[in-house]
Amino acid sequence: MSDRIAQVTIDNPPMNLGDHVLLSDLARFSAEVRTDDSVGVIVFGSADPDYFYAHVDIEDKAVLEQLLQDGALNFFEELHESYRTLPQVTIAKIAGRTRGGGTEFIMALDLRFAALEKALFAQNEVSLGVLPGGGGSQYLPRLLGRSRALEVIIGCGAFDAALAERYGLINRALPADELDGFVERLARRIASFPPKAVSLAKQAVDLGFGLSVPDGLQEENKLLRQVVNPQVTEFFHAAVVAGAQTRQGELDMEGLIEGLRSLPSHG
Repeated sequence: MSDRIAQVTIDNPPMNLGDHVLLSDLARFSAEVRTDDSVGVIVFGSADPDYFYAHVDIEDKAVLEQLLQDGALNFFEELHESYRTLPQVTIAKIAGRTRGGGTEFIMALDLRFAALEKALFAQNEVSLGVLPGGGGSQYLPRLLGRSRALEVIIGCGAFDAALAERYGLINRALPADELDGFVERLARRIASFPPKAVSLAKQAVDLGFGLSVPDGLQEENKLLRQVVNPQVTEFFHAAVVAGAQTRQGELDMEGLIEGLRSLPSHG
């Protein structure tokens, strides 16, 4: 880990199947990192250039038993919800194929970026006689809308990164040789910002999905009050001194703020 960024590599040969070993590792990591204040951003990648997370291992009896466990949620739903609700920002960097439970896993993360040339996505469960059981039927409509979610879930066809971007499953589809650099720069930018502001901003966006706009605005205001303090107003002043609110300075406002954040007094 460096600069408050944890790099997680999925490495479960021969093709990153979600067997009981990988799933146990993912569950353990989620539990451990949740309370680790030294981590602000988590980037998930794959050691396999062809498969990010193939899908759940359908021959692993321990995995199938977890699917049918008693309780309001099954193991996969609980696992994916544990990632969706992490205080840190989570990013999927997808260079290969991901289907079924793998697609559900990336949907539980905050941000998703994929390689144009090789990334491929699908929900195959209905073609196997079941239905998405790790959150897919709930996550997909929120990202794609009802009709497109149904196309993916009951159509069971694979689709590439360009269509995934157009439908809203991923944030961006990038050339494969640009994917690593883009994700690294974004992760470093997010990790450089005040952790509390990042965490509360994420919380505010998540609240908005379950509230009316007026109620959501009230919650936003409550969260905002937690970060407006003398230290923030001091940084505002430093930004103005550095050139903010001038025509020249705001030609690259982002670079100006980034430069200030790199100083020990404002990091």
